[in-house]
Amino acid sequence: MNYIRTLGAVSLVYLRRMGVMGLFLLKTFFYVFVPPLKFTRVLKQIRFIGLQSTSVILLTGGFAGMVLGFQGFYSLSRFGSDAFLGPMVGLSLIKELGPVLSALMVTGRAGSAITAEIGIMRISEQVDALELMGLNPYRYLIVPNLIAVVISMPLLTAMFDVIGILGGYLIGVKLLGVSAGTYFGEMASYVDMKDIMEGIYKSLSFGVIIIWVCCYKGFYTGIFTGFGAEGVSKATTQAVVMSSVLILLWDYVMTSLLF
Repeated sequence: MNYIRTLGAVSLVYLRRMGVMGLFLLKTFFYVFVPPLKFTRVLKQIRFIGLQSTSVILLTGGFAGMVLGFQGFYSLSRFGSDAFLGPMVGLSLIKELGPVLSALMVTGRAGSAITAEIGIMRISEQVDALELMGLNPYRYLIVPNLIAVVISMPLLTAMFDVIGILGGYLIGVKLLGVSAGTYFGEMASYVDMKDIMEGIYKSLSFGVIIIWVCCYKGFYTGIFTGFGAEGVSKATTQAVVMSSVLILLWDYVMTSLLF
């Protein structure tokens, strides 16, 4: 009976946390439409999440495209289909690797920093100070991050896709001898707007997941993870891990629904 009682208590704790997370997301969406909007904060977060992540995205996208160029060429050559290298690289990047890897990079670079920033504000009672001054912490801290990531993630994913396709071009055409006309011509024949929109939808949803989880973990630092530096470090680690897992899980769900 003690085992059953313990299992039930743990289940209730996790159900309560899931409920708090759900309410946190609903409140965030609600305050998006409550004026006035903190434009300065939004622009600051666009610069932090979007512009400052550009170098990481370009580097990751370039090497991802090069690896796809190598692997795709030697795999397709076995069947005499190396002319389809362009469509393979393009579809792989646009529909899957672009949105997923971009989201994982943003989680590691920006999401962890957002969690740590809000977590430090929580344990140093700055969030309570905002409430005492009559400022809604959701509108001041959470909503600007959500709007910024919704604007930034599709652009970062598009940059990832473009630089990845160019990376595949460098390997497939310049190094391995595939015709440049064939590379881009076949890609234009097989990649359509539906595939591009699928990648955009995924990037938008991944951005919401990143901000949802990272801001939630930072906002409730001290309640679920303990106070002090140890609590902030635990919250940051949990935010990155949970965001990454949810991104991969939601990617499977969206892929199964969109195909």
